[in-house]
Amino acid sequence: MSKPQPHRFVAKLGNDELIFETGVLAGQAGGAVILRSGDSLLLTTVTASKNAREGIDFFPLSVEFEERLYAAGRIPGSFFRREGRPGEEAILTARLTDRPLRPLFNKNFRNEVQVIVTPLSSDGEKYLDILAINSASAALMISDIPWAGPIGAVRIGLKNGQLLVNPSTREMADSLLDLRIAGTTDAILMVEAGANEIPEDKMIEALRLAHESIQEVIRVQKEMQAQLGKPKRELAVSVPPEETVQKVMA
Repeated sequence: MSKPQPHRFVAKLGNDELIFETGVLAGQAGGAVILRSGDSLLLTTVTASKNAREGIDFFPLSVEFEERLYAAGRIPGSFFRREGRPGEEAILTARLTDRPLRPLFNKNFRNEVQVIVTPLSSDGEKYLDILAINSASAALMISDIPWAGPIGAVRIGLKNGQLLVNPSTREMADSLLDLRIAGTTDAILMVEAGANEIPEDKMIEALRLAHESIQEVIRVQKEMQAQLGKPKRELAVSVPPEETVQKVMA
């Protein structure tokens, strides 16, 4: 039996290549993507329940960033032979990934959706939070889960007066700006930033540069969906009773 060959797509983000692969791992998931940048590698899987969850009035989406010590070349030993609970960075990365994904689901969708991002390798140079968002978007695009994506994400730094697109951890060590954005073709969905007295016009320039920089990533995800995407399942939504709507609107 021949070994399955991955489908490979490449996008530029700043000076780096983002290599999306699918078709080899996690074949039973609704959508699964491996994203490589340098020597950093993430596996992202997305699944959704077949039926709506009864008795809830919210969209049950969970996003998890599964830290693994082996990704950094560390193997637990001695008494602690298992991975511990998620660290602060993993929790923040999961929340950062959730924020731009959630608004693009139908708010009345009641099927449980799970997004799991697992770092398989980390070179210490690439930020995994930006990779997590881009890989989650790509996995949702090729899945059977109804979702109004794609989105792209990027980090912008500022060093010696120059804006940096998708900088490394080394470049960000003395950056005056740490801007993370995620957005669609037409708009910015999420902004997360820390800065040290950045002029307003420089900040606006950074936002524009960030939105321009993610367009290639978005284009490649659309190409992935066109070539490999599963048919989207019929969307079953939960609509509140008319009398409830009338009371709220009154």
